[in-house]
Amino acid sequence: MKDAFGTPQSLLVLGGTSEIALATARRLVARRTRTVWLAGRPSPALDRAAAELRDMGADARTVAFDALDSEAHEVTLGKVFAEGDIDMVLMAFGILGDQARDEDEPLSAVRVAQTNYTGAVSAGLICARALQSQGHGSLVVLSSVAGERARRSNFIYGSSKAGLDAFAQGLGDALHGTGVHVMVVRPGFVRSKMTKGMAEAPMATTPEAVALAIETGLRRRSETVWVPGALRLVMSALRHVPRPVFRRLPV
Repeated sequence: MKDAFGTPQSLLVLGGTSEIALATARRLVARRTRTVWLAGRPSPALDRAAAELRDMGADARTVAFDALDSEAHEVTLGKVFAEGDIDMVLMAFGILGDQARDEDEPLSAVRVAQTNYTGAVSAGLICARALQSQGHGSLVVLSSVAGERARRSNFIYGSSKAGLDAFAQGLGDALHGTGVHVMVVRPGFVRSKMTKGMAEAPMATTPEAVALAIETGLRRRSETVWVPGALRLVMSALRHVPRPVFRRLPV
């Protein structure tokens, strides 16, 4: 259960090497989170992340998880929840892809869609059911402003995030009143390893800033969090720009 300060005592991260997820985990462990599961593909990076959280005082464990292996999700995630209640699930896995390559190689585009959307649908439904069985918990879904409106420069990634965002919103509505809280997080351009070498977009943010927004959103039981907050107004305006005009915008 969450403590008096709204901090989850136990955390499951799907996408255990995500910089945003780890910044969030560090922040929560510093507050009072004591048990952390890092789910991801086995790697030295996953092991290092768990070791860092253990050094901070958490009982941090790793579990093998592959977003593309939906058939294994039921068993993998079931084992985690069988170990005890999970107060918060942070769904943070995803890939950016390469727009130019993915347009030429449809199977690469399919991999983006399967990772960012199909894998999230599978894992999200399984975790939601487990949280509902507990009668409490938060499911935090890392979406993106890219899902608000498809852009020529990244419409494959953006479309996968649009699907994820719609799914998470609908799931939140379905779980309303059950004791399970779903929060959708929509960051803009995040300075991270995933975006290294890319031209920085306006209002760029950091994993640490997103982590702070997640913590604040949890405390407020927000349903949608924009990072930075000003992007909400920007995207609201862009959403209504006529398509012939939108095509010519440098976005």
